[in-house]
Amino acid sequence: MSDASTGGLVLSDIEVAFGGLTALDHVSLSAGPGEVVGVIGPNGAGKTTLFNVICGFVRPDSGTISYAGHAMGRHQPHRLAKLGIARTLQGVGLVPGLSVVENVMLGAQRKVRSDFASALFGLARSSREESALRSQALELLGELGIAEHATKMPTALPYGVQKRVSLARALIAEPTLLLLDEPASGLSADDMAELGQLLRRLRERMGVLLVEHHMDLVMSTCDRIVVLNFGRVIASGVPESVRADPEVTRAYLGEEVRGADEGGTAGA
Repeated sequence: MSDASTGGLVLSDIEVAFGGLTALDHVSLSAGPGEVVGVIGPNGAGKTTLFNVICGFVRPDSGTISYAGHAMGRHQPHRLAKLGIARTLQGVGLVPGLSVVENVMLGAQRKVRSDFASALFGLARSSREESALRSQALELLGELGIAEHATKMPTALPYGVQKRVSLARALIAEPTLLLLDEPASGLSADDMAELGQLLRRLRERMGVLLVEHHMDLVMSTCDRIVVLNFGRVIASGVPESVRADPEVTRAYLGEEVRGADEGGTAGA
């Protein structure tokens, strides 16, 4: 396992309150290079707030965040890519008026000198950069098994394919940390199995932190799991220890933490 304190994401003693409600209560966690870390918990546990803190949408009332040994402080969401961090949304967030390959190319803006978004809309043109990015985007689409959809519009595609396009758009930025917000939502069992295989391959290139409620995916894919309940970390460790933790079982209303097909799920 990697040392997250020098090469990864580290959250220490994070507190967030909205009015009189404590959303995160002294939460600490890490995600290092070369590992997949899952964050799970029942509805209202604080998972979405945690992700919003990491991405800069919510400012913590106290605590610290660092990445690759550098304090993130008051980082802005649009600066994540420059830090080497990419994220996907709970939905897909694709631009309907652009083709699949163009949507993927949009994720590489931080790597190009010209205003690539303007180029796509015909306001500027850098043919050499565009050609290189298109080739890279097509390669990623091939890696994800959806290259045949490159010239299609996202809205014409099944939801599972759209989710892969969204993932390719994040990967083209070549992040060192990938944040995935419920990547399995809306996927079929086959799509979810392929997603798990992909996540295990990605650990060779980057760290992965995912918020997810499909327990079969989390338990079979993650190196470590952090469990939140009422904004507090109630368990953290390898999947086997988390699965056996009595407090985790109680947090899930007495249900065993099992595969999603057995009823063991938790919401955002």
